[in-house]
Amino acid sequence: MLADMTVSELLEKTAAGTPVPGGGSLSAMAAAVGAALAQMVAGLTAGRKAFAAVTPEMNELAEKARRLRRDLLADMDRDAAAYTAVMEAFRLPRETAEEKSHRTEAIQQATREAARVPLAVAEKALDVMMLAGTAVAKGNPNAISDGAVGAMLARAALQGALFNVKINLRDIRDEAFATRLSAEAEALDARARALETTILSHINL
Repeated sequence: MLADMTVSELLEKTAAGTPVPGGGSLSAMAAAVGAALAQMVAGLTAGRKAFAAVTPEMNELAEKARRLRRDLLADMDRDAAAYTAVMEAFRLPRETAEEKSHRTEAIQQATREAARVPLAVAEKALDVMMLAGTAVAKGNPNAISDGAVGAMLARAALQGALFNVKINLRDIRDEAFATRLSAEAEALDARARALETTILSHINL
């Protein structure tokens, strides 16, 4: 599993010049790191006398961030598996009309999944942005830079995931499916842009 590798191993595997892991898996990882930083800020806030009023909220934030971090680490392998399935579909035989038809359907099915997975990552990255934004706005101000880094990593992860959605949508023949996912991607992008502006307004460093 990609998430079980050391940082050095993962970077070496990414840099090796092979398609997997790629931008999708690394976007999921970036969002997971963002979640870890949001959880860190919550931990540096909850239970301290000066932040007693927000301790329940920070405890809840930490638990949500922990779950997102777990899910996003799993998404690293889901993305790699989805792209691998696309490559395998392209390798299917195409000598006969039946084989060609089967290959085309396999490619389309795998490509649809390769678009769905990063869309789910983008949705989770937006959740991480929201958590990190709350950590920045209400958390321990001594850790505001950590919360800010978490928010911006999640922002970059969201954008990266959407790039992967869009590049796969180019090859999907199901127009209704492509239109629906494209609209969902655009909505996520708009929400992320607005949230980024709000988060940055709380950072005065």
